[in-house]
Amino acid sequence: MHFDHAGIATDDAQALAELYGDLFGLESAHEEVFDGLRVVFLECGDGYFELLEPLEEGTIARYLETNGAGIHHLALATDDIEAALETAREHEVSLIDEEPRPGAWGHSVAFLHPKDTGGILIELVEH
Repeated sequence: MHFDHAGIATDDAQALAELYGDLFGLESAHEEVFDGLRVVFLECGDGYFELLEPLEEGTIARYLETNGAGIHHLALATDDIEAALETAREHEVSLIDEEPRPGAWGHSVAFLHPKDTGGILIELVEH
């Protein structure tokens, strides 16, 4: 398992992508509209910044209303998401997703509840 990306909630993914490009030299690796979100992945070393802009009501829109823009989650890549979920169950970590589901960029994903992961929403990503 290794670090994959930091998910960042924003009300303007394009503007933030341009800012991070100007400030840090980050470039877009992938962009798509998925599940009511504009999603922009900016390459950063061996990982990514995933910019999440809501296009309709949903989880990220509610997050922005409550918390404002900022880091929404951290993602870890795994070769076997089912095994990673089983390990989480064995450690009595609450799962937001009991089973993997489709995620951005065609990956399978599942989220672990922050109440059991040090206050951080963790996304598991199988490439």
